Amino acid sequence: MKVGLTGGIGSGKSTVCRVLRILGVEVFDADEEARKLMNDDAGSRAEVMARFGPGLYSSGQLDRKSLAAMVFGDTKSLADLNGIVHPHVRSAFAIWADDRKAHPYVVMEAAILLGSPGAAQMDRIVAVTCPAEERRRRVMLRDGLDAGEVAARMKHQLSDEAMAQGADMHIVNDGNHLVIPQVLSLHQSLLERSTQ
Repeated sequence: MKVGLTGGIGSGKSTVCRVLRILGVEVFDADEEARKLMNDDAGSRAEVMARFGPGLYSSGQLDRKSLAAMVFGDTKSLADLNGIVHPHVRSAFAIWADDRKAHPYVVMEAAILLGSPGAAQMDRIVAVTCPAEERRRRVMLRDGLDAGEVAARMKHQLSDEAMAQGADMHIVNDGNHLVIPQVLSLHQSLLERSTQ
């Protein structure tokens, strides 16, 4: 069974995935795969350079900060980048998941999943939600971004309400609800569903 785990920036997807990994679940990090593809895959690099300019690779590696500055302020540029990278990530996930058929379920962690073609690959979708104020605070602390930079990224993502409505299952990571018991319950539920 393929499970998509999604949530906005700073919602705590990585925390949930760390717990799942401890439980022996295989997790595919879509953002990490996208970074690898844009740096190491000749086809992806060529497409990024053709659209955004070869200057992004002047040091030999993708200048992610410059790319973020280009796309997070411009809806069209962000859509173009997603159109380049996401099909490659979906293909990589399909191959990765196929190699793990012996597992009851596998997880793809992806910030952008609901409403995307990648959602069709999933048997179940889990949303991790957290109030926007708390997410903003976490990201500013974690990534050293200012409030404007975080807001620019958040405006391109679904609201917590839309995430929870679009998902099959939901984990609340707001600092008031214990996350580990929710993940254990989720894990048990997915194990049961995988045998049906």
